[in-house]
Amino acid sequence: MPKTRPIEMIFTGPRPHWVGNGFYVNNYFPSGQNLLERFTPFILLDYNAPREIKPSLTPKGVGQHPHRGFETVTFAFEGAVEHHDNQGNHGIIYPGDVQWMTAAAGIMHKEYHEKEFSKQGGVFHMIQLWVNLPKKDKFAEPGYQAITKERMGKVTLPDEKGSVTIVAGAFDGVKGPAKTFTPMNIYTIELKQGGAVTLNEPANFNFGMLILSGEVKVNGQVGKEKDFVLFKNEEGGVEIESASDNVKIFVLSGEPINEPIAAGGPFVMNTREELRQANEDFNNGKFGTFDF
Repeated sequence: MPKTRPIEMIFTGPRPHWVGNGFYVNNYFPSGQNLLERFTPFILLDYNAPREIKPSLTPKGVGQHPHRGFETVTFAFEGAVEHHDNQGNHGIIYPGDVQWMTAAAGIMHKEYHEKEFSKQGGVFHMIQLWVNLPKKDKFAEPGYQAITKERMGKVTLPDEKGSVTIVAGAFDGVKGPAKTFTPMNIYTIELKQGGAVTLNEPANFNFGMLILSGEVKVNGQVGKEKDFVLFKNEEGGVEIESASDNVKIFVLSGEPINEPIAAGGPFVMNTREELRQANEDFNNGKFGTFDF
């Protein structure tokens, strides 16, 4: 029999909290589970489960704030998110789209509900992921990738019982459009009742998945909505079988960055001294204008 990859743990996020006044999130890590070094290059996952947003003439969200040393990646499932930064980037992402911002040497940005969505209200459903950068790239030039759903890689599963949408890396030989600094695979899986798929991620990659909707069996073990399944770094396949209709799973797999991590507020560096310098640079205006 083929070897299966063992499950290390299954957990749910802690009680939700507000980020700014627009994002009501469960912080799965690092505050829910301290996976800061265990799950690199992925260092933070905030999950805004589906939530009804009341109409508002003033878009809600998070105002201008700095970042350095990593990347912020926002995945929209329902609703719409608008982004501005002080490098001149502006984008709106709709259901199925992704915005991938490389803070690196330093950037100021803001994110909020897109104006028309805010006026109309509706269901808002998103993920924000922080992706660490290796030491050699922490002072790279900031950047922004606006990735629409039309650009994503697509794999249709047998008997049309589901599909895989690839954002970064590859699945079954089909590549995603995101450019990354270190090797990783990020994709979403959708399964109908009776659908199944086998995942074979590199044994050395840190590998986990968040079940966004439905119920599944993962190597025979039941996983339900809002469960995060973390796998051991061992060789083996992962058999996923839908136990309900409308299953959706968010998958993260990446080569570890085996370097020290010093995290503080909006900065993720390698040492406490680099964190101190980041705060000093921000206070001295070296992150650029607030006027954007």
